[in-house]
Amino acid sequence: MKSFRRLLPAACLLFITVTVFAETVSVNNLRVWRAPDHTRVVFDVSGPLEHRLFTLENPHRIVVDMLDARLQGSLPEVETGGPLITSVRSGMPEEGPLRIVLDLKAEARARSFMLKPAGPYGHRLVIDLHDIKANQDDSTSSRDIAISPPPARPVPRERIVAIDAGHGGEDPGAVGRRYRTREKDVTLAIARDLAKLVAKTPGMRAVLIRNGDYYVSLRQRYEKARRMRADVFISIHADAVPSRRAYGSSVYALSEKGASNAMARQLADKENASDLIGGVSLNDKDDMLAQVLLDLSHNRTIQDSLSLGEDILTELQRVGPVHLRNVAQAGFAVLKSPDIPSVLVETAFISNPSEEKKLRSSAYQEKLAASMFRGIQRFLKRAPQTSPVPVQAAISSSELPREHVVRKGDTLVSIARKYDIHIDALRFINNLWDADLPVGLRLRIPANQGDG
Repeated sequence: MKSFRRLLPAACLLFITVTVFAETVSVNNLRVWRAPDHTRVVFDVSGPLEHRLFTLENPHRIVVDMLDARLQGSLPEVETGGPLITSVRSGMPEEGPLRIVLDLKAEARARSFMLKPAGPYGHRLVIDLHDIKANQDDSTSSRDIAISPPPARPVPRERIVAIDAGHGGEDPGAVGRRYRTREKDVTLAIARDLAKLVAKTPGMRAVLIRNGDYYVSLRQRYEKARRMRADVFISIHADAVPSRRAYGSSVYALSEKGASNAMARQLADKENASDLIGGVSLNDKDDMLAQVLLDLSHNRTIQDSLSLGEDILTELQRVGPVHLRNVAQAGFAVLKSPDIPSVLVETAFISNPSEEKKLRSSAYQEKLAASMFRGIQRFLKRAPQTSPVPVQAAISSSELPREHVVRKGDTLVSIARKYDIHIDALRFINNLWDADLPVGLRLRIPANQGDG
């Protein structure tokens, strides 16, 4: 007891110090965004905010205590037609934190975090609510997909086009200078136009990654495309730069560096990476063999992505000027699916007043969508119904790569035939892009499954 009394003055002093120097944060507004898999609640606040969050039952509630905060006016009424929120209440004890209570229709898992000022928004406290029962069902199906070999696709089958409207919800993207046009609105309109064209075409099916004004993380975007077993993935954007004179469309594919970074993460999780290369398990493989498999998958996908991008860029030139005459490559996170040809299209510069005006036009949006659709059609006519992974048949699950010393007269074709492996496997595992093979060069040879 005596030791507690000795500590008490120090504790009180600490509390007083924090109280004196703490700046009261104003809570100014509340917005709710509904996405298919969660509900996002956003509080606009005047500065960084400390908060505590906990759940209560009977009935289900999420309670948020905001420390050193005061509510400015009253919170706006919240739409209650969604799957989770019934109402939002606030209370302020005489001494204590500002308390916000989210009354729920069902049990939910909550995640909260602060966002720094960005674009038109200042500091924000974000609370994401996930319906526990619904997400348990989704996670079970997703887990089955992630760790099991994918079922064989019927042939012929529908060609699936994943269409990603950039930004959304709290992320408006770029905003035009003259008309304050928001990128997220333009991209969704173009995405919907493109989806209509795909849906009208026999043998094709469209998947909209975002079909409303809500936020989807970059990783969720390409993961949804993979779950739907998309044949191509196209992410639609509207560029912005400080200069008002920049104009024209651009098309991007993933860079080699971006692919390497993604592959490093996949190597750290071999079990869940098994379906990235056609269902071959990586658990029983040496890291080098796993890297070869993933490297093959990435390189083949990048080449296909560049081909897809060239087809789309060719068609975009029929609609208007292009900013970059060739498909560029960058480390865009949304393009990092290792097994789906993926491109990002910057339709125009929303920072250019004349292009912003065109982007607002439904007729111009339809022209852009039509050009992308024609490019996708050109690519899919050349692409096989299934994406072969030739290295699967060339690499044993138990043997490490061997070596071959190049002799006079050796060619990639002759070496591949000698070891009964696919030439692509030989080329990629040794990073060979030139036809010349210097005598004495040591090549790694993946073991053939039939070798003994």
